[in-house]
Amino acid sequence: MIVLSDSENSGCPCGSGQNVGDCCLQLIRYGLKAQTAEALMRSRYSAYVLGEEAYLLASWHADTRPAALNLSASGVVWTGLEVIRVRKGQADDKEGSVEFIARYRLNGSKEQIHELSRFVFEQGQWFYLDGDLRHQKIARNAACPCGSGKKYKRCCA
Repeated sequence: MIVLSDSENSGCPCGSGQNVGDCCLQLIRYGLKAQTAEALMRSRYSAYVLGEEAYLLASWHADTRPAALNLSASGVVWTGLEVIRVRKGQADDKEGSVEFIARYRLNGSKEQIHELSRFVFEQGQWFYLDGDLRHQKIARNAACPCGSGKKYKRCCA
């Protein structure tokens, strides 16, 4: 039985509604394998939030993996994840994709990444292959990314 610390009993950054220790930490720190492309994408988002560079590199396909990451120097504070669409990426598939929006703060500015990530299933596990990425600065008169329905300037700005 794994005993969780207080921080592991807090909500998972991936937005699943589970405790992080029962959710993404099972993959990030305890060696369980993601059963779907979406589960891998969610765990990778959580790894970015938690600064788990080793997991990010290990779950990145060898053909596209960078030599290193430097998350601590980025200054990014991740604030939320919204999964838009999942295509394939189940247990019997060899590939899949997940479209998502990840929100963050950088130097006091709220921004977001909208990405369509591609995943492949090889050697009995899912790997992040690559993605089509769009960084988006949130305009003051745009709809607030928190989902309130208000303009950004009247809500989270």
